[in-house]
Amino acid sequence: MKILVTGASGFIGGRFAKFALEQGLSVRINGRRPEAVEHLVKHGAQFVQGDLGDPLLVQRLCRDIDVVVHCAGAVGVWGNYQHFYQANVTVTENVIKACLGQKVRRLLHLSSPSIYFDGQAHVGIKEGQVPKRFSDHYGATKYLAEEKVFAAEALGLEVIAYRPRFVTGAGDTNIFPRLIDMQRKGRLSIIGNGLNQVDFTSMQNLNDALFSGLMDTGPALGKVYNISNGTPVPLWDAVNYVLQQLNLPPVTRHLPYGVAYAAATLNETLCKLLPGRPEPSLFRLGVAVMAKDFSLDISRAQQHLNYAPQVSVWAALDEFCQWWKATQSAPRLTH
Repeated sequence: MKILVTGASGFIGGRFAKFALEQGLSVRINGRRPEAVEHLVKHGAQFVQGDLGDPLLVQRLCRDIDVVVHCAGAVGVWGNYQHFYQANVTVTENVIKACLGQKVRRLLHLSSPSIYFDGQAHVGIKEGQVPKRFSDHYGATKYLAEEKVFAAEALGLEVIAYRPRFVTGAGDTNIFPRLIDMQRKGRLSIIGNGLNQVDFTSMQNLNDALFSGLMDTGPALGKVYNISNGTPVPLWDAVNYVLQQLNLPPVTRHLPYGVAYAAATLNETLCKLLPGRPEPSLFRLGVAVMAKDFSLDISRAQQHLNYAPQVSVWAALDEFCQWWKATQSAPRLTH
């Protein structure tokens, strides 16, 4: 089997490309940063650099490919709608057209549980519980991209979409690095009572779910799947566990939810008025994410993908910490 992994210079795409190579698959990769995929090329991946906004490039990428694993896209909360639409919807449309044009058999699409975010607590949320309106441009455009993917099924493309929650492990540059930086600067506080429980996903478990999507047939196809470790943990326990492993002081200071939300509202408003609209240091959505319970129902993945999380949240956090310490202690080149 020959697969294409987009977004391979990012955390999830890079980790899955490595995993696929280890399983003996032929892997072509695309990403924004050539230096970030050197290790994959050394292990046999074929790297094709270029912008997925270019339809002709995407057609070339998909030539002689059996399955595309589409991990590329824009993430974040801040930015205009057009930026997110281009990176998450237009690029996905280019990938779909290339899959159809090059007779690719299957498309695995990496979506996001940000689709569900509405500032409220959710426990065991199911795939069909999509809000009537989305909280940000990221969630809105990820859902639009999903709709494009599933529309392609009627044209003969086999499709599966994934919504993995808080993915972590070696290579995570999104969740814990930001929290570590805030704590080092003395800006991290427990929002609310600190008892909120949330889902994480070990990258190793997500690899298993994606690999099942490469191989499974029949009832597994044509569906979107929540992916997590299936065992919510207290968010601030996880944060302090990581800080302890890295010999950093724990977060002990509490900030009432209402105060944090008001501060985030003010921060966002000021940044919208400033020249260049700089990114705020605090977002209303981020305050809700850090203060509310949030977990996914993964029964559909368990039933149709035979998904059974093998790696615990704590093992995934250990893996992240070991990687983080290694990267921080590695010698830096000077010029």
